[in-house]
Amino acid sequence: MADAHAKQHDYHLVDPSPWPAVGSISVFVMAVGAISWMHHMYAAAPLVFGVGVLGVLYTFVAWWRDVIREAQYEGFHTRVVQISHRYGMILFIASEVMFFVAWFWAYFNTALFPGEANDIGRLAATGGVWPPKGIETFDPWHLPLLNTLILLTSGTTVTWAHHALLEDDRKGLKWGLILTILLGLTFTAVQAYEYSHAHFHFSGNIYGATFFMATGFHGAHVIIGSIFLIVCLFRAMAGHFTPKQHLGFEFAAWYWHFVDVVWLFLFACIYVWGSGAGHPE
Repeated sequence: MADAHAKQHDYHLVDPSPWPAVGSISVFVMAVGAISWMHHMYAAAPLVFGVGVLGVLYTFVAWWRDVIREAQYEGFHTRVVQISHRYGMILFIASEVMFFVAWFWAYFNTALFPGEANDIGRLAATGGVWPPKGIETFDPWHLPLLNTLILLTSGTTVTWAHHALLEDDRKGLKWGLILTILLGLTFTAVQAYEYSHAHFHFSGNIYGATFFMATGFHGAHVIIGSIFLIVCLFRAMAGHFTPKQHLGFEFAAWYWHFVDVVWLFLFACIYVWGSGAGHPE
């Protein structure tokens, strides 16, 4: 007699998981600790923040472990499930695009109309010009150009890793990932150095606020993408991924290319076009 509970479909009905609840509680604890720490509310605030961070990191590791087990060992990621995952990743990246659209909107809303007669506060903040008076912008052809070349090169190496995987070249996959990760970490280091030499601050001027929000969030995405690729590297070293089933790596590559494209817009719009007369001759 056939098992009445045997699976008769290609979909994955996820088992109950504690990680959404654990992650939510950890994020809440981390937020409370961070806010309390910034406002010096009590001495234990840094400890509370640290406990929240550890909870979030543990949730990451445990949740990823479960997903990897479902895909690699339990065979739940059928072709139908993979299609659904791809749609989900596409929608996620689309939401990220709109996230950055908001920062570009904030930047151009002021940059294109710095002397808006109907906005007295804006006129006072910008002096009627963009970049605002007193702002010394970055030379786009120095560190920003270097970071652009770094990211474009990383897009090439991650594509190399992807094609190596499709050809079942495990060595090429690993080296492509290693180079991409090193380039991503180099980008982060260069951006940190650039920020430390900025002649303007986040607070007190509209240029600094929009600049650091747009480029800073991109920097955070580079860090997230680097972690994504590091996880893929560990999985590749453990023998995971096949030419026909490698969603984890494919999504990491998609995300990395998205990060590359956003940076090209940031470089062209904020660093090059936005430097204007604010950069000294």
